[in-house]
This record gives sequence, C-alpha cells and structure tokens, in this order.
Amino acid sequence: MQTFPLFANLAGRPVLVIGGGTVAERKTHALLDAGACVHLAAPELTPQLKLWTEQGKVLLRGQQFEAQWLDDVFLVVAATDDAAVNQTVSDAAEARKKLVNVVDNPQLCSYIVPSVIDRSPVQIAISSNGTAPVLIRQLRQQLETLIPQQFGNMAQIAGRWRGKVKQQLGSLTERRRFWEMLFSSRFADAAQSGDTAGAEALLQAQLASGVPQQGEVTLVGAGPGDPGLLTLNALQAVQQADIVFHDALISDEIMTLIRRDAERVPVGKRGGHHSVPQDQINELLISHARKGLRVVRLKGGDPFIFGRGGEEMQAVTDQGIACRVIPGITAALGASAYAGIPLTHRDHSQSVLFVTGHTCRNENAIDWDTLARPRQTIVVYMGTVNAARITRELTQRGRRADTPVAVVSHATRASQKVYAGTLADLHALAAQAAAPALFIIGEVAAVQHESRLSGVNSVANDTNSVIANAT
Repeated sequence: MQTFPLFANLAGRPVLVIGGGTVAERKTHALLDAGACVHLAAPELTPQLKLWTEQGKVLLRGQQFEAQWLDDVFLVVAATDDAAVNQTVSDAAEARKKLVNVVDNPQLCSYIVPSVIDRSPVQIAISSNGTAPVLIRQLRQQLETLIPQQFGNMAQIAGRWRGKVKQQLGSLTERRRFWEMLFSSRFADAAQSGDTAGAEALLQAQLASGVPQQGEVTLVGAGPGDPGLLTLNALQAVQQADIVFHDALISDEIMTLIRRDAERVPVGKRGGHHSVPQDQINELLISHARKGLRVVRLKGGDPFIFGRGGEEMQAVTDQGIACRVIPGITAALGASAYAGIPLTHRDHSQSVLFVTGHTCRNENAIDWDTLARPRQTIVVYMGTVNAARITRELTQRGRRADTPVAVVSHATRASQKVYAGTLADLHALAAQAAAPALFIIGEVAAVQHESRLSGVNSVANDTNSVIANAT
C-alpha cells in the first residue's frame, strides 16, 4: 500500500487552490461540497469561479502564488497547466509540511484525491495512486451500478439507533452480530427502497428479540496458497469471524483477507511438529464457540483431505455446537492445474489416488499393491521424508522405474516450482524441493513436458534447468 487512505474533515477549514481553469473549478466545487473555506489564486477565472468569488463562497487571494499563503491553510491543491508553478507550489508545501495535491502529477503529490462513490453518509473511495485514473473511473462506473442510491439510508438509520443498540447490547461482539444480522435481513430492502419507517420498525423488532448467544464453528478450506482460489463462502467466513485458528502454512495474502479486528491464533504445524496438540485445538474451538463467538478454523487446502477436519467437526458437534464446513481446493488440484499436469487423461490415466506420505512409515497403513497398478495417477501429500521408500515399494510391486513423476513445491504460489523426472529420481527430486511439496506419480506427469502449459518454473532432474517458464 503506497498511500494511507483516510477521509479528511474539511468543514470550516481553509484550503488553497492554485489555478483558475476548469480543473480548478471542479476541485473547488468538490471542496465547497465538503464544507471547506476555499482560497483561490489565479490570474484568470472561469465564469463559475468568478461567480463564487462575487458571492463570497470563495476567497480570491491574488493572481500569483505566494508561499506565505500556505501558513494559514489546511490543504493545498495545484491545478494549473504551468509545470513550473506546480513545482513551486509542491516544493513550498513540502517545506512547510502542508499536504499538497498537484493534479495529474503524482510525483509532486503528498496526497491523492480518490474517485468517490457517494451514498452519504456512506462514501467509497478508490484510487490507483495516480497511476491509472481512467481504469479507476471505469471501476467507479461499475460500482455505481451495484450500490443502490438509497444505500446511505441504511447508514443514517443505523446512526440514529446506534446509541440505543449500544445501551441494550453490552458487548462489542453482540453489537457486531446484531448489525450483521440486521443488514442481511428485510431491513436492508426496506431502507434501500426508501421505507424508513418500515425499516426502523424491523430494526426495533430485531433488537427486542436479541442476539443468539451460542456461537458456531466454521471449518474453512483456504486452498493451497493463491488467494484467487478462495471460494466466496470462504472469503465471507474469514471476514465475519471473531477469532481465526489458522494453519502455519496459510499464505500471507490470504491472512490479509481476515477481518482486521479478528483475533488470530496460529495452531498449525511445520516440519512435522504440532505447535498445538489436536485435542487442545478441539477444545479451543469449543470453548470460544461457547462464548458466543464466530469461530473459524482456517486450513490449507481442503478441511476433509488430510486436514483432520473430520475429527474437529465431530468434536464440535458432539458438544451440541453448530459446525459448518466450507470446502477448499486441495493441493493436488491446485498444483496439477498450475503445473499444467492433468490428473486424469484418456490416454494415460483413468483414476487418481490421494495418499499421505506420513502413513508410509506404517507397514499396514497403505495398500502398496493397489498403488502400484498401471494407468492411474498417485498424488502423495507430505511425502518428502519417505520418498525413497515410496520408490522402493512401488517398483518392487511392478511400477516401472521410468514412470514419469513431478514434485511440486509451493503449489499455486508465485514461488511454485515443478521438479520433473522419473520414479527412480523421486528421492533426489524431493531433496531439491522446498516444503510444502507433493508428488504426482504417473504417465500424466510427462504431459506437462509435451504441452508446456505451465506458467511456473519447471526443473528437469537431468539438467537442473528451467524447461518451461511462460504461458
């Protein structure tokens, strides 16, 4: 984030505008609407600017800019077509530590004026930090069509009732839950249609009925890392959560999507070591839900694929607490898609098996004969430590040593790499791959070489060189 977004209260505050053309007129109009006392400096004025000065709405300071005028103003706007004047204004403002905006010249600005969707008292501001104003204008046009004109009426009603709600509902969590329920109810339809009396009646009825005290737990699949793979339900869940218990490998980009005032508690594992035992995780979910909180358990991939989601769901529901599951894109699907490797292919594979590498240590945990069957794809999660054994067990049961394999590291992230080779190379490939990594074993792993579909780095074992780095 290059600039810090804020809304300035300009009511009654002096703002200096340098320039007298149509751009300066437009800026002056916006400042007057915000209640600012506009001071103006320009050798010539548009008819509208002249009228405002004659009416006393704008104070004309003079024809040429003088630096001392900055001492008694709050903000500065330079809106001239003279580059030298704009530079002088910017330098003088910086010297006096005054915020300055130079129209169409971001390099000379200490603040940017965003494009605004106005549904007073609701205002939505969007900006590209001066890099693409036309793009922002188009985005504003799209948002204008999505947000009803009466949207601000909801905020006005909420403002009038805010004190009563705070008086009746003592905790911040209760109040937040009340407003979330209200804005998702028929109240919103009434307010946006202009039926203020009906909307207030619905608000009063909702307040009288109170807020449910029992919390809930939502198991959310965050996908393998790319935030673009989050489902809409997953995004809504993390933005409504009161507290989020998250895995260690959730990407930073996804963590930024969590509501800012939600508590965040890491409970995942790295390198096979649990930071919090599973029984304790279960108890944390239960105890916080009993406090009436919206609890999110945020898991990499999908909660029900090697994520212990079934254990957590059972523990929560056994205590009579509501539990919802939001599936996520599991690592196998994300890794294969981003690497350009189809998990099934009419010519090569008619089935896919997912297996966790942790179980490879247990003699009876895996049916190796089933895994070694031809014309199927095997995806091994968390198998790096046991790569040599996986090769040995499969080849002893008939899987060819030259079976294509791919080791995908950091699936779907910008740092994703694909190490390609054969089953005989699996241990060496796994040793190169940074965790987390998974294995794709089967003839489909060679398709990536043929199609060059991958948009990420793919490294061949024999040359250790990049063989595909473009779409």
